[in-house]
Amino acid sequence: MDIVNEIKNFVEEESRKPGSKYGYEPFVFHFIPVVKYAQELAEQLGADKEIVTLGAWLHDIGSVVCGREDHHLTGMKIAEDKLKELNYPVDRIEMVKRCILNHRGSQENNPQTIEEKIVSDADALSNFDNIPGIFKAAFIYENLTQEEAKEAVRKKLENKWSKLYFDNSKNIIRPRYEAVMILFK
Repeated sequence: MDIVNEIKNFVEEESRKPGSKYGYEPFVFHFIPVVKYAQELAEQLGADKEIVTLGAWLHDIGSVVCGREDHHLTGMKIAEDKLKELNYPVDRIEMVKRCILNHRGSQENNPQTIEEKIVSDADALSNFDNIPGIFKAAFIYENLTQEEAKEAVRKKLENKWSKLYFDNSKNIIRPRYEAVMILFK
C-alpha cells in the first residue's frame, strides 16, 4: 500500500476511536473535502501532489487525537512519528510538518512554500462545504446563542475568504461564498 493510503487509513482509524475528540464526522465532512481541494489546487498550481495530499490528510490529526488547542503543534509530532514509522524520507517529512504547522490562518503563521499555502487554502475552502458543521461547533462547543452563532459563522467565513492565498482558490469557492454572504444579510 502506498504512503498516501497508509496515512488516509491512519487518520480514519484515529477518527473512529472512542477517544477521538470530535468523533468520525470530521473525517467525512472536513478531511475528505480538504484533500479534494488540496489535490485540485496542487494539480492547477504545479505543486508536489504527494506532499500536499499528506499534509491535507494530517493537518488536523492533532485535533483528533489531542484536541483543538495547539493542534498544529501536536499534529506535527504525530505526523512525524507516523511518517517515520512508515520509513518516509526525512526531508519530505519536514515538508509535510511545515504544511501542518502553517495551515491555521488564525495562528498568523507564515507559509513559505506553495504546498504549505495550498494546504492552508484547502482547509479554508472546506468550511464552505460544511456550514452545518460550523454551526454545530458554535452551538455545542462554543455554547453560542442563535444570533451569536450566525455572526460568528459569518465572520469566520469572511475571514477564511480574505486569507486565501490563490486566485484559483477564490475561483473555486466564489459562488458558495457569495451565496452564503447573501444568506447572512
